[in-house]
Order: sequence, then C-alpha cells, then structure tokens
Amino acid sequence: MSDTTQWICESCGYIYDPAEGDPDGGIPAGTAFADIPDTWFCPVCGARKKDFTPYEG
Repeated sequence: MSDTTQWICESCGYIYDPAEGDPDGGIPAGTAFADIPDTWFCPVCGARKKDFTPYEG
C-alpha cells in the first residue's frame, strides 16, 4: 500500500486521508496512516486505529 492510501473507520465511516491528516488530532497533513501513533483515535467516534481498514474509494 502506498502512503496515499485512505483508511475508513469501520465504526462511523470517517475516512482518514493522508493528504489532509488530522490537524485537530495532532496529525499533520502528509502523514501516512502507518506513521500515525497507535494511541490515535478516530476524531468522529473515538474508535481505535486498529478499527480502520484501507478504503477503496
């Protein structure tokens, strides 16, 4: 998988886009999903990082 792969939260459908990051969650734009700390949570529903799967949009 490339560093531009988007990931979707299986709980709420939030899509993490590496191009946008999660600035409110301390993840700068351009951060690959693999480089996000395991302590990061979905900014919408609070699901854990392991609850995300690659998104084929």
